[in-house]
Parts: sequence; C-alpha cells; structure tokens
Amino acid sequence: MNRKVVGKLFDIDWILFMALIPILLGGLFTMNSFSGDNPFFTRQIIWISISIIFFFFISQFDFKFLRRTGVVISLYTISAALLLFLFLTGAIFSGAQSWFNFGLFAFQPSEFSKLILIILLAKYFSRRHVEIKNIRHILVSGIYAGLIFLLVLFQPDFGSALIIGSIWFGMVFVSGISKKHIALVFSVAAISVGLLWGFVFEDYQKNRVMTFIHPLEDIQGAGYNAYQSKITVGSGEVLGKGLGYGTQSRLKFLPEYETDFIFAAFSEEWGFMGVLLLLLFYGIVIWRIVVNATHGATNFEILFGLGLAIMFVAHLFVHIGMNIGIMPVTGITIPFMSYGGSHLLISFTGLGILMGMRKYRRGAHRELMSNEFFGI
Repeated sequence: MNRKVVGKLFDIDWILFMALIPILLGGLFTMNSFSGDNPFFTRQIIWISISIIFFFFISQFDFKFLRRTGVVISLYTISAALLLFLFLTGAIFSGAQSWFNFGLFAFQPSEFSKLILIILLAKYFSRRHVEIKNIRHILVSGIYAGLIFLLVLFQPDFGSALIIGSIWFGMVFVSGISKKHIALVFSVAAISVGLLWGFVFEDYQKNRVMTFIHPLEDIQGAGYNAYQSKITVGSGEVLGKGLGYGTQSRLKFLPEYETDFIFAAFSEEWGFMGVLLLLLFYGIVIWRIVVNATHGATNFEILFGLGLAIMFVAHLFVHIGMNIGIMPVTGITIPFMSYGGSHLLISFTGLGILMGMRKYRRGAHRELMSNEFFGI
C-alpha cells in the first residue's frame, strides 16, 4: 500500500484512540469474569472489531456535505421515520419497544437518532451564531429535539429520552444562550416534567423515580436493582476484590452486569482506585474530543464535536448515577464498556466523523467560515 495512503488512513487523534482501549478492555474483562460460557464476551469482541474498522474507514471522508440543509433534513427525517416504524414492527425488550430484531443482531434506532440530532443542532446553530440569543431559535431547536424526545419516550425509553434532552440543552448552552433564557428553559423543563409525570409516565417509570427517592421501601421489588447496585459498588472498597472475584455479580445478586450495571460490577472488582483510573481515561477521551472540536474549521465542526462530548458526558453521568444511587434506574449504557452493538457502532461513527472533520479542516475556505458565522 502506498505510504501516503497509509499515512492518511492512520491520521487520527491517537491519544483519544489509545485512551479508549483500556475502557473497552475494562468492559470485556468485566463481562468475562463470571462464567466460562458467557456469550456477551465473544459478541462484544465482534462488535468492537466491527466498530473500530468502521471508525478508521469513516474517518477517511470529508464531511463538509453534512453542512448542507438538504442532507441534514433527510437524515433527520430518516431518523424520525425509523422511530415511528418501531411502533409497528419493533421488538419489545424489558418493557420497551426500542429494537429492530434481525435475528443475528438487533438495532436500536434511538442511538442513531442521538447522533443525527447532534448533526442537526450543529447545523442549525452554526448558521445562527450571532443571533443565537434570540429565543425563537431556542424554541425552534426545541421542536426538532422534542419530536425525537417524544418518539423515544413513548417506546417507552425514559433513559434515551433523557440523553436526547441533555444533548439539546447542552448544545443550546454552548451556543451562547443568555442567562435569562437558561432560567426560562429550566422553567419550561420543570413544567414539562410535571406534565409528563401526570399524563405520560407509565406506572413502572413512576415506581423507579419513587424508588430512587425512597430506595429501601421496596428492596425486594422495584428497588431491588438499585439497592444491589449500591451494595456492589460499596463492596469494592479501595482496591477491589480482584478480577473474577466480584461476589455480587458472580452469585447473580446484581442483574444485567453486562449492560445497565456494568459500572457497579467493574467497581466491585477494581475498587475505588480502579474507578479513578477508569474516569481518568474517560476524561482523556472527552478532553480530546473537545480539543478536536475547538480546532474545527467552521462553527458546524465545533458544535458537532461539542455535541458529541455532551452526549458521552450525559451517558456517563446517568449510568454512573443510577449505579451509585443518585439517579433513577433508566437502563442507560456507559460508553464503550456496556454490551451492545448499536451504541458501540454509533459511538465510533461519531468519533470517525470527528476525525474526518479533523483531517480535512485545513481545506476549509475563509469564505465558507465567514458565511456560516454571519448566517449568509
């Protein structure tokens, strides 16, 4: 292979990529610790391999075409259509109709929708940077995000809906919203939560929230998962019990340790010091995403990278929060650790797009930058 081609193929942010390796391995080790015939470990290796190959492949493209309004609207329409189609043919898992089941694998459209929403909001705000303080643009962007939010919420998938709401709010915030508008957004959010509680939330979702407030009232029922997760995290103490010696997971007290509660299972084996190391690697990943974002060629690239960082931070906060008992149990994965092909593939796709933007940023024209900044 030509040396120039090879150099271009591997022209990525290697600090970011290498920080992902121990996170991926941490997830694999945790999945493979408790049983010799665990299928999750083998499947996760396959998904990781596919995702990394796709990451390098997609990083070769120049994604300036994503700045085109027609392309963004088409992607958004496809995303909404997939979420609507779920209500007709989607498979039900853990009470939520969130998956397309293809036999050998399943696909979760809400993961795709998160990435598309980031692209759409980056496009929208990049064209209106100077006038972003106009509340009209906050409301319009809220309508775009609100449609996806509601389609996901009605599956019902409260966790993914929470992430979508976080992406919207985070990107509005970094786009330069005024403090009075932030207060207005919080007020609207509070009213919305009240309406959702009264007219939208299912009984099991209300139980999860009430269990979060009073976790010891029903530890054999709705509060069981949260209670066991807190015990598991605490039992790891400072240095952990050692790889394969996590009794809460090994004896099946902790449910779904490969997905929803993998952080708790990891904490039990690796302890407080292992968790600090894990968070350090996550911090490096987020740092490098932000660095690459802030060096973007145009406002669109900057906002896309920041949106990607917001999505990962939201996932981290919600997943770790529900594992240590400061957030209701919502079934949210932790990036790059939890089992699942959809979130891995979409996460690496987002990073691949960011690397493509990084690779071709030098070719951006000053005229394009000026047009995007002034909304021409």
